[in-house]
Amino acid sequence: MKSLFGEPMSIEISLHKKQAQAFLSDATEILYGGAAGGGKSYLLRVKAISCAMQYPGVQIYLFRRLFSELVKNHLDGPGGFRALLEPYLRRKFCRIATAPPAIRFSNGSTIHLCHCRFDSDVTRFQGAEIHVLMLDELTHFSETVYRFLRGRCRLPEGLRLMTKERLPLILCGANPGGPGHNWVKRTFIDFAEPYKIRRMETSEGGMLRQYIPAKLEDNPSLNKVDYEARLSGLKSPFLVRAMLDGSWDIVAGGMWDDVWDPEVHVVQPFEIPHSWRIDRSFDWGASKPYSVGFWAESDGSDVILSDGSTLHTVRGDLFRIGEIYGWNGRPNEGSGDSPRTVASLILEKERSLGLRGRVKPGPADNSIFDSAGCASIASEMERAGVRWMRSDKTPGSRRRGWVLLRQLLCNARTKEAPSLRVFSCCTHFIRTIPVLQRSERDADDIDTTAEDHTADETRYRILANTKRTTSGGIPL
Repeated sequence: MKSLFGEPMSIEISLHKKQAQAFLSDATEILYGGAAGGGKSYLLRVKAISCAMQYPGVQIYLFRRLFSELVKNHLDGPGGFRALLEPYLRRKFCRIATAPPAIRFSNGSTIHLCHCRFDSDVTRFQGAEIHVLMLDELTHFSETVYRFLRGRCRLPEGLRLMTKERLPLILCGANPGGPGHNWVKRTFIDFAEPYKIRRMETSEGGMLRQYIPAKLEDNPSLNKVDYEARLSGLKSPFLVRAMLDGSWDIVAGGMWDDVWDPEVHVVQPFEIPHSWRIDRSFDWGASKPYSVGFWAESDGSDVILSDGSTLHTVRGDLFRIGEIYGWNGRPNEGSGDSPRTVASLILEKERSLGLRGRVKPGPADNSIFDSAGCASIASEMERAGVRWMRSDKTPGSRRRGWVLLRQLLCNARTKEAPSLRVFSCCTHFIRTIPVLQRSERDADDIDTTAEDHTADETRYRILANTKRTTSGGIPL
């Protein structure tokens, strides 16, 4: 690696195969990661130094969620910036500044060491011109933070010509799990096959996006046996699998990640017995998504599945048999449908499920009953043929609903008490609920800024079950 400081110098670096693929990639929006121990942080440091040396005046922003993590994970240690840059620091070709924290090179390049604990902190970078953006542990950040910082990535024309359009560059490292697991998986993992580079549309930043998976065995510098032993001591079996195998098909860090198991809770659709109760629940949204859930409650009779096997149920078992989700295709953004349109979609869904005339009114977000001097949402939907009941919003009902949901999910494993299971066609329940995070302010509640609309109407339905009857409801 040659410097541009007037005399040649070099830094000894060693990259394993997967790190080298990310280092040399032609993509401009890269996620490198998967299993723990893949060498993500080291790759970010080496790439940052390379860009700083290669392009005079380049501005590199390296983010961790907490400042203490920047010092511990990037500045100090045998592979940290101090060690890697020791020859340059000694010759005064670069220096480490503390206020604000940054590594400043003699050619005008800077590696800014940044932290962003809360979404509101991102406004500190409103005026930043970011040429290289790096986020270490991307799943620790919200999608809001990522999109904002990506919007700060831009180059002056002279630097664009010098870099031959290799910049601006975004390079991120991440493991599965954490608050941002769901959006990171959707953005980088689900969009294309690993290693494939794809030009994204303008609304998605317009960059060349790529996911490069890394597994524990890809890093020959680690003692695989010892590292596996330490990871196996993690509390959640799903998180262990993610850290060892780099599997993103898990949930971790959520309100119910320790009890959710798709092999237990997701079932293939079956014909609903006529003796079962069928109703629906509703959480209203316009700028945010609305969510409608269709529910079947067992009276204890068994069901014959399509493969001829028998599904044994107990009285009070809840099955989510269908749903409507009012979004525009982007997470947590609503479709803007009118109440009458929503009612029409509900009636059409009931027909398509073969349930016309069988679906009873269920609980809905109480805000739909507010009139404020004009027709309420509930009255508009009732005129279109869809009625609702008020949901339980009594003091403590929110926490009680989450406790009941946890118990129902737990019961699905033992099958000795009423449980909750979901038809495989209910993709938005499966997509959103298992990864909802606990609130940082209240561990007994979920993060209300998350995509919680399906969770809310599920809670309304569960609480309605306990309120509707004193016997035959959900015994806990």
